[in-house]
Amino acid sequence: MRLRLPATLAALEEREFRLLFIGQATSLIGDGMVGVALSFAVLDLTGSISDLGLVMAARTIPLVVFLLVGGVLADRLPRRAVMLTADTVRMVTQGTVAVLLIAGEAEIWQLVVCLAVFGTATAFFNPASTGLIPFVVSAGRLQQANALRGLAASAGGIAGPALAGILVAASSPGWALAVDALTFGVSAFFLALLRLPPQERLPTQPFLHDLHEGWREVRSRTWVWTVLVWAGLGNMAAAVIFILGPFVAKESLGGAGSWALIVSMFGVGAVVGGIVALHVRPRRPLVYANLGAGLLALPPALLALGAPTAAIAVGSFLGGLGVAAFNPLWETTLQRHIPAKALSRVSAYDWLMSLALNPVGQLLVGPISAGIGVDATLWATSAVYLGGTAVVLAVPSVRGMTDSGSSSGHAEVVPEIEEHPLHRPDQA
Repeated sequence: MRLRLPATLAALEEREFRLLFIGQATSLIGDGMVGVALSFAVLDLTGSISDLGLVMAARTIPLVVFLLVGGVLADRLPRRAVMLTADTVRMVTQGTVAVLLIAGEAEIWQLVVCLAVFGTATAFFNPASTGLIPFVVSAGRLQQANALRGLAASAGGIAGPALAGILVAASSPGWALAVDALTFGVSAFFLALLRLPPQERLPTQPFLHDLHEGWREVRSRTWVWTVLVWAGLGNMAAAVIFILGPFVAKESLGGAGSWALIVSMFGVGAVVGGIVALHVRPRRPLVYANLGAGLLALPPALLALGAPTAAIAVGSFLGGLGVAAFNPLWETTLQRHIPAKALSRVSAYDWLMSLALNPVGQLLVGPISAGIGVDATLWATSAVYLGGTAVVLAVPSVRGMTDSGSSSGHAEVVPEIEEHPLHRPDQA
């Protein structure tokens, strides 16, 4: 007798999505370990905030640089093959970092090189992953599938930092990164089991032409590029939190255990938010999503106030709740309104614009905090979240976007392109 799942989990009844979900959920637990493990690995090696920013940027800069290449290739080539290759590369690079740390032979330049290769592989994986989702789940379950993916990421955000904190305290950060390497192998295994319909192939044309077509899809929709600009500023601010946060924890909150608790509570909040996203389908999804993003102002403000660990953990919980509101609604809106044949390229622009300022934050947080102080830098970060949320919600097309998907479940017909939308005053 076939087991029937609750309606909120019905997407898992579909074989291809179930396999993809299992592999990705496992990998996301490993991802959740990296922030804690890598932060304390670098701090143990040199104790330098600037070195930590450099190592984090080494992963992010190649990710940003190669995203557009990854988006074009994911629309041209089988997306599963792109993801399999990326997972294999990431397994090798994380395994190398783990061995170096466990052996006590790691140097900063070695971490920079390995993480640069890791970031490059991720640049190919992410657009392919977003583009694959509409082909592994039925149309009516698309938001549910994205919400379940968000829940998996949130669960990884709880289990990963907690496990990393235990391993760092008991042995070394290298063991946490070794577990992360193994999870990429699990992800690749489940990807290999998928049975997918043929992917529509792009006609042979110059690479720059493909890029222009993807950008055409982005610039024709004011709600897309407006949210992406805001996401870029928000991710730059997040880089500040995840570099200054471990520093504050090490200096005044008791070390890795306190920071692991704070990060884990972010994951708990995201789990709660993900559960809500499984049950709620707001009529104005981007309003709901961006109000949630404003809650990310709480953690840096509480760190700046010198609040106790428990209070910062509560703020982190609410920030996670906000992220869980934003991500599945944003991804579902893109998947419903962008043509399937261009979805990976639009996703690449999504990732690019969202992450482009992240390395800027990572590289500048050391000098800025040295110049104006750690607390002032954290207050400025909180202000970015509050101000950005207010500005993006003032955009009419963001407020006016309604929850309406296409009958095919893959995409809606592209609307007529507006001329030079970035320069039209009535749309800003």
